[in-house]
Amino acid sequence: MSIRGARGAYTAERAAALSGVPLSTLHYWARNEILVPSISATKVKFWSYTDLMGLRTIYWLRQRKAPAEGREVPPTTMRAVRRALRELARLDLELWTDDGGPSVSVDPGGNVFIVVGDTPAATAEGAQLIDEDVFDLIKPFATPTTRAPDLTKPRPNLRIVPGKLSGSPHIARTRIETVAIAALADRGFDSASIEKFYPSVRPPVALVEAVDLERQLNKNLKLAA
Repeated sequence: MSIRGARGAYTAERAAALSGVPLSTLHYWARNEILVPSISATKVKFWSYTDLMGLRTIYWLRQRKAPAEGREVPPTTMRAVRRALRELARLDLELWTDDGGPSVSVDPGGNVFIVVGDTPAATAEGAQLIDEDVFDLIKPFATPTTRAPDLTKPRPNLRIVPGKLSGSPHIARTRIETVAIAALADRGFDSASIEKFYPSVRPPVALVEAVDLERQLNKNLKLAA
């Protein structure tokens, strides 16, 4: 994969809610330079779309794992974690569109595997996947306190595209962000009323999905706190 500029821009709260990693952990990793936000590392920090995958990578790799066959796998070394983060930084984020994006996985050794369409899984350097004990960084992600969404299709009619709306979740093939829909619901508008504001949205259930997603993300922050 060719190196591309970072795309997507998420505040700490948004990065934590979407990645599923607790906000306090996200700040700890930034302070200790384990994962420094790649968009802006100044007082007002912004994490990229790649950083969301990086947060999930660190969390999963640093847990002790017990595969199905019962062989316990110790936490991955920080050296391997940093190698995985470097591989993620090389991803071509232009591959993500409203139609979807590649599958991105990591194994206990810190090797990152990319699948685009029907191509075989390979690392950023081109090595083929041998060990099937891998963790999908795009699919829904759960911790003891959070339940984060799919980073491509957080709901059937919603999308996250790194180069669109700064990576903000939105209704597919529109520029309507889910936060705007949820804001109306928070002000007391019911589903029927919200549909009147967005009569062109099809299917209308996308508006319900937008509110549901935002409530899930807010719940992530509250439970993790």
